[in-house]
Amino acid sequence: MNASTRHFPPNFRFGAATAAFQIEGAAAEDGRRASIWDAFCRVPGAVLGGDTGDVACDHYHRYRDDVAVMKDLGLQSYRFSTSWARVRPDGGALNHAGVDFYARLVDELLDAGIQPWLTLYHWDLPQALQERGGWTVRETADRFTEYALDMHDALGDRVAVWTTLNEPWCSSFLSYTAGVHAPGRTSVAEGLLAAHHLLLGHGQVVRELRARDAALNLGLTLNLTVADPVDAADPADADAARRIDGQFNRWFLDPVFRAEYPADIVADIRAVDADAVGRFEAAVQPGDLPAIAAPIDTLGVNYYHGELVGGRPPARQIGGGEAPTSRPTASPYPAHHGIFWHDRGLPRTPMNWEVQPEGLTRLLVRVSAEYAAPVGVALYVTENGAAYDDEPAGDDGELRIRDLDRTEYVRDHLAAVLDAADAGVDVRGYFYWSLLDNFEWAWGYRKGFGIVHVDYDTQVRTIKDSGREYARIIAARSLAGVCAPARG
Repeated sequence: MNASTRHFPPNFRFGAATAAFQIEGAAAEDGRRASIWDAFCRVPGAVLGGDTGDVACDHYHRYRDDVAVMKDLGLQSYRFSTSWARVRPDGGALNHAGVDFYARLVDELLDAGIQPWLTLYHWDLPQALQERGGWTVRETADRFTEYALDMHDALGDRVAVWTTLNEPWCSSFLSYTAGVHAPGRTSVAEGLLAAHHLLLGHGQVVRELRARDAALNLGLTLNLTVADPVDAADPADADAARRIDGQFNRWFLDPVFRAEYPADIVADIRAVDADAVGRFEAAVQPGDLPAIAAPIDTLGVNYYHGELVGGRPPARQIGGGEAPTSRPTASPYPAHHGIFWHDRGLPRTPMNWEVQPEGLTRLLVRVSAEYAAPVGVALYVTENGAAYDDEPAGDDGELRIRDLDRTEYVRDHLAAVLDAADAGVDVRGYFYWSLLDNFEWAWGYRKGFGIVHVDYDTQVRTIKDSGREYARIIAARSLAGVCAPARG
């Protein structure tokens, strides 16, 4: 391999991402009411340390300072979510104070020359709607559509890129089947129903927004993985990889792009819980799948690590990246029996996630070839990042965070994106997760993904070395001195 300077395509956009509940705080201000995460945080043992999002990064009051940090970093786009619980508290009437906050944020971004990239749902369902069934009932998809149209009424003249959902796998299977995320349910049937109604809400919103403005860039964001068998020639290992790929990736890609759920996975789940599949199939009404497959412009790909799985246990148990909880939880994979995770021998983050940049290249190539490219959908890496145990230190009286591991992580994954582009993938941007250290769901404030450090006592922001390196890459639009992999 020879060191080289690798340039990004002219239309490639650099950004960073956040989510409303994780950074905004102001949980009971200006008409906002409880979301499922506000309720979940108060369940004993659900969130490490009993942490809540009541204050978080206080972005609600400090958004102007945060936009200034984004401008300092040179970000071209900022991917953020609007809070359903702030805009339509309890899922009911429009709260103008909540809408006005996002209008001010968008104006601040535009004044700074930063493109707003709006995500409508990043897991903060109003608790009142959960008490009526949440995503397990069809009504929630309709209420979601109303909320989305309200946001378009307010911001459609200034926001061109609209993402319906962030990671529906998490807000269905991790939340309604595993019980790890809010609302903390452990039901196979509820996970299947939630997944379908989330996707139905996505399709309905795409249809309605497209009818309003054909020029909008519309899409959704999926968290996806690379599922590899320990031994591809071993039928048990190959089957384990097939089932993880099907339950994580294809359960969402297939309905969005092909108007169908993967038949092999439906059969797998039926074999372990026929009643759950029966309830799911009864919920899929005529016209639902064509609605879910409404054409999109952009697919956001969130990638953190791959999976090496087999049909037999490894010699040494490695554990997973599950959130620490004292509550009863279950597997997020309904058909998980006989699947075991193995270690590739790669470096791991403190989340116990392997660092696997080449998996991102393979994932982008696969998703492009099998789903996106045939219908002209552009790909963006909308989340990619790592939590490390940063150790702030004084440097001539000034705080500095020398996070070398994260800096290398960013560079290596950007190189992996360039490898995908070199292979012909239409990948048009990269959003680091996350702009700020923040409330990391069931981990509370114990894990920091940010390229900007937040002192939660003082709310002082400090750009980490990884953020400074990302800023240099953005300014140069290149990776200098990166070793391009040899082509076989």
